[in-house]
Amino acid sequence: MESGKLTGTLALAVFSAVLGSLQYGYSLGVINAPQKVIEQHYGRSLGVLPEEPLLLSENGTGTEKQEVHPSVVMYWSLSVSIFSIGGVVSSFLVGFIGDLRGRVKGMLMVNVLAVVAGLLMVMAKMWKPHVMVIAGRCVMGFYCGLSSGLVPMYIGEIAPMAYRGALGTLHQLAIVTGILLSQVLGLEFLLGNDYYWPLLLGLSGAPAVLQSLLLPLCPESPRYLYIKRGMVEEAKKSLRHLKGEYDPSADLEEMRREKEEVEKEAQVSIAVLVRSSLYRQQLFVALMMHLSQQLSGINAIFYYSTAIFERAGVTQPVYATIGVGVINTVFTMVSVALVDRAGRRTLTLIGLGGMCICAVAMTVGLVYLSVYSWMSYVSMLAIFLFVCFFEIGPGPIPWFIVAELFSQGPRPAAIALAGCTNWTSNFIIGMTFPYVEALCGSYVFTLFAVLLFGFTVFTYLRVPETKGKTFEEIAAVFKKGRNQTPGTRKTGTETGTGTGTSTELEQLKSDSHA
Repeated sequence: MESGKLTGTLALAVFSAVLGSLQYGYSLGVINAPQKVIEQHYGRSLGVLPEEPLLLSENGTGTEKQEVHPSVVMYWSLSVSIFSIGGVVSSFLVGFIGDLRGRVKGMLMVNVLAVVAGLLMVMAKMWKPHVMVIAGRCVMGFYCGLSSGLVPMYIGEIAPMAYRGALGTLHQLAIVTGILLSQVLGLEFLLGNDYYWPLLLGLSGAPAVLQSLLLPLCPESPRYLYIKRGMVEEAKKSLRHLKGEYDPSADLEEMRREKEEVEKEAQVSIAVLVRSSLYRQQLFVALMMHLSQQLSGINAIFYYSTAIFERAGVTQPVYATIGVGVINTVFTMVSVALVDRAGRRTLTLIGLGGMCICAVAMTVGLVYLSVYSWMSYVSMLAIFLFVCFFEIGPGPIPWFIVAELFSQGPRPAAIALAGCTNWTSNFIIGMTFPYVEALCGSYVFTLFAVLLFGFTVFTYLRVPETKGKTFEEIAAVFKKGRNQTPGTRKTGTETGTGTGTSTELEQLKSDSHA
C-alpha cells in the first residue's frame, strides 16, 4: 500500500474501537474476585441465608463451600455461563450489524446494550441481586459477542498493510488489559467487597460511554464504503483521513479489483459459506485457529492457577493470579511488536509448541508434587511460561487473521462463524473443565498437551503466512492450493486458475439462490 505511516486519526480510530475489547476483557475477568460476597447476597435474596453476613467471618474455604446452598450454586453458575451464551447467540449477527449501517455505526449502536447491562448490574442491590446480575451478564455477553467481531473487522479494514498485524493484536491487548483491570479493582480493599461489588460489575459498561463519544470522530472503513456501498469519493476521503495526504490510487485500484471479485460472487451468508467449496480451506483454517485458542487450556490455567499457587505456599494467591495477568499483558505487547516482523504463522507455531511443552511440564509437576515439594515451583514456572507462549501467538492472532483470510464478500459471515466457534468452545471448556479435572486429576493437562500437539502440526501443514500480503494475494494462496495440493503454503502470483474458479463461482451463485 502507498502510505504506511501511522496518523493521529488512525490511532484515534483504533483506540476507540478497542475500547469495546477492553470491555470484553473486563467482563470476562470481573466475575471471579467477588464470588463469595455475591453468593452471600444471592443467598439472602433467595431466603436461604440469614440477613447477617455469617460466612464472611469464617475463613475456612472448606466450610464456605459446604454451606453454599444448591440454589445459590445454580444461580451463581448461571451468572458466569450466561455471558458466554449471550456471546454465542449474538456472534451470528456480527455480519448483519456490520453491513447494516457500516462498521462505525454498528459499534455505536451496540453500545446501548453495554450501557443497559452496566446499569442492570450497578442497581443489583435495588431488587433481586441474582435476577439483576444474570440479566446484566446476559445483555453484556450479547454485546461482547457483537463487539468481538466488529472490532477486528473494522481494524483489519482500516489498518495499513505494514501495520495490519500489530494493530490487529491490539484487540487482544485490550482484552487482557481489561482482565487485569478487573482483577486489580476486584481486590477486597478496592471494589471486591460487600458494599461496592455492584459498582465493580457495573463498571463493565463504562468504556461504552467513552467509545460513544469518540466513534463519531472516526472515519468509516474505506473498504466498506467502496466495496459494499460503491461510494468511491467517500472511500477516498476516508483513506485520506486515515493516512494523511497521499495518492490513494493504488489502494483504490486494489479495492476495485476486490469489488469485481465480490460482484462475481453472490451475497455470502453463513449457510452459503459453510456449503461452498470455494472457501472451504480458508474457513477450515479460521475455525481451527479459533478452536486452538480456546482448547489450548488457557482458561483452565486461569481456573487452576490459584490452587497451584496455594500448594506452592504463596500466602496471597490472588496477587500471584494478578501476576499472571500482568505477564499476560506484557507478552501481548511483545506480540504487537513482533507480529509484523516474525509473521503470524511463525508466532502461532512457536506459541502452540511452547504451550505443549509447558502442559507436559505442568503434568510432571502436579504428578510428582507429593514426592518432591520443589515440583510446585516447576508447576508455577510452567504456568507463567504457558501464558507467555499463549500471548505471543495463539491468543491474539486468531482474532485478526480471519479478516485477512477472506475477501470483502464472505468476510462478515466468516468472522461471525469464527466468533461463534470461539464463544461456543469457551462455554464448553468453562462448563466441562471441573468435571474433566475431577476425572483426570493431576493428568488433566496431558489432554491439553495432546490437543496442542495436534494444533501445532495443523498450523505447520495448513496455515499460510499472511504477513505483508494484500487480501488479493492471500486469496491467491488458497486458489493455488485448491488447484494443486491441499497443503500448499507458498505464495505466488495469480496463475491460470480461471476455469476452475469461475465454475465454482457459478456453483456459489446457484447455492445462494437455493
